[in-house]
Amino acid sequence: MKLQGGCHCGQVRYQVETPDKLVLSECNCSICYKSGMIGLIVPLAQFQLLRGEDQLSTYTFNTSTAQHHFCSNCGVKSFYVPRSHPDGVSVNFRCLDDAATLVHKLSPFNGQEWEQQYPAGRAESCPNALD
Repeated sequence: MKLQGGCHCGQVRYQVETPDKLVLSECNCSICYKSGMIGLIVPLAQFQLLRGEDQLSTYTFNTSTAQHHFCSNCGVKSFYVPRSHPDGVSVNFRCLDDAATLVHKLSPFNGQEWEQQYPAGRAESCPNALD
């Protein structure tokens, strides 16, 4: 299915193609936990920024692999490029239009111990579909 979402003020909008049933990631790393991020990771080809590229600011830390994009107007991080999937995008489920009506499963992700989870430096696939 194709879903749209974006930031609070509406300056940043995107479309994402997802399975009908979603597996979401609730990461406990410092930035995801503090920002309340619930991630839906998709391959880059399934994500399209519709507007607002000029409104985006980017924050990086630690290895600077993850690209945390947020709206420079309202401050909401509606998507980012995750360290675990640098060839994908993690969309903030809470920023999807009508998110509460979507069928989903929430899976914990231990981002505090990232190196132990992904010793090769990245995940093998995008965990975005229910089995």
